[in-house]
Amino acid sequence: MNASAQIERSDVISTDDVILAIEGLNVSLPAGMDRDHAVRDISVELRRGEILCVIGESGSGKSVMSNAVMGLLPPQLKPVAGRIVFDGRDLLTEPPEALRDLRGRAISMIFQDPLSALNPLMTVGDQIAGVMRAHGVGTAQTRRARALELVREVGLPDPELMLLQYPFRLSGGQRQRVMIAMALALEPQILIADEPTTALDVTTQAQILELIRDIQRRKGMSVMFVTHDFGVVSEIADRVLVMEKGHLVEAGTVQKVLTRPEHPYTQRLVAAVPRMRGDTREGMQGTPVVLKVENLRKVYRSGGGFLSKERRVVAVDDVSFELRKGRTLGVVGESGSGKSSLGKLLMKLIDCDGGRIILNGEDVAAMPEAAFRPYRKTIQMVFQDPFASLNPRHTIGRILTAGPVTYGETPGVARAAARRYLDMVGLSTSAFDRYPHEFSGGQRQRIGIARALMFDPQVIVADEAISALDVSIQAQILKLFADVQAETKVGLVFITHDLRVASQICDEVLVMHKGRVVESGPPAQIFLSPGDDYTRRLVAAIPGAEITLSHDGSPQP
Repeated sequence: MNASAQIERSDVISTDDVILAIEGLNVSLPAGMDRDHAVRDISVELRRGEILCVIGESGSGKSVMSNAVMGLLPPQLKPVAGRIVFDGRDLLTEPPEALRDLRGRAISMIFQDPLSALNPLMTVGDQIAGVMRAHGVGTAQTRRARALELVREVGLPDPELMLLQYPFRLSGGQRQRVMIAMALALEPQILIADEPTTALDVTTQAQILELIRDIQRRKGMSVMFVTHDFGVVSEIADRVLVMEKGHLVEAGTVQKVLTRPEHPYTQRLVAAVPRMRGDTREGMQGTPVVLKVENLRKVYRSGGGFLSKERRVVAVDDVSFELRKGRTLGVVGESGSGKSSLGKLLMKLIDCDGGRIILNGEDVAAMPEAAFRPYRKTIQMVFQDPFASLNPRHTIGRILTAGPVTYGETPGVARAAARRYLDMVGLSTSAFDRYPHEFSGGQRQRIGIARALMFDPQVIVADEAISALDVSIQAQILKLFADVQAETKVGLVFITHDLRVASQICDEVLVMHKGRVVESGPPAQIFLSPGDDYTRRLVAAIPGAEITLSHDGSPQP
């Protein structure tokens, strides 16, 4: 019996309570993919005034379903059966102009990557007002007033100035708030949120979840919230749908699905949720130091012209640490804490303003690029954004082999290594001849990890390397890092905003706030007995903190 049938029998509701009905939806995939459908025979009902969470791994079809509702599927994905009924109209048969009228006005969407979804050449005010202008609502003056009201409503600082800012000047959390303001501009009846908190730190994530929940309650909206994070589900959902490989496998209340999952796939997902560790790993003494940082400092400067005052932001302030062979150093903190700047300094992607970076006994901080180039094989990076870090015009094979071949490896050996590492990170060797756009975000991140491993480095800097991955793939990648460390003794600098993940993988943790290290030590000490007020706030903001597992891995309330 499928999940939708169970709902019909055990959770019967009035038709008047349903604002959106997806009935028997089938969306086909192009020939040559790993399956012939993106979603198959999906039936979902979204009720008035509820928050419905759709959860599943990358490739489960949850984003395809939400984009089908919006009429935003790419040409190669075609609905071949079913209906999507809103206000008595089947959205799959509506002409494009009718769908354009509904989008933003009746049904709005918050996208996963706000930087890609926002126009970099338009100010925040123009983009919010543009939603109203596209639907012919108001005048220039009333649209600006409404934009100002929305900026205040979503909690952005200094609203008058914020309307004049461009997206690149905002943090990830601020950009996501702008997206929410745009989605709410015309007070839609339905809000679809596609992974809106995936790349956000825990405190910003908590703020965005509270904001969506508060606005939903005040305005009586229906929300379809797409996510792979069970912590988020436990915080915000009224009901939960679980999808696997295009099929709906389980549905029910948040309490039932999280604490009494019935389908084996749901049980595996819940069991894979990272949780805080209470033990301390064996000591780090006795292994050689592969990376030592002393009093590292970076200051960003802007302005300072004839009529403007120079603006200085101290991104990294007097940071020191040691990384030993085969060990993992975690760096945690909010957006803007300086952790990503620290990673770029270690890779010499930006120049430091003071301090030393000692790699294998050599201070590389002040080295010119020509002198540092041989060291680049020694220290590799897995970037935060898998969309931007892979060349869309190159095959995965070329992306993986280009670096080693440049450093003198023969093409044949490089190709064999690439296929081996693709298999290691959980991708089929057929990925070698495909392009980045053919993969999900999580799959692209695994390609990034494979690329870093191609050089057999001594140090890997992983900047939010698993932030875009679902929980089961997160567990696989964490195990992959552990296996790679056991075999190669590579040192890992693991930059993350997920404190639960940091507690799983790290031997030592640095907590950064406004460029400074405010606390350091083993994970059990940092997260279970934090000594700094800032660390205590981070721990308190972890979503779904009440989700725990027994020793046998079974979910507990």
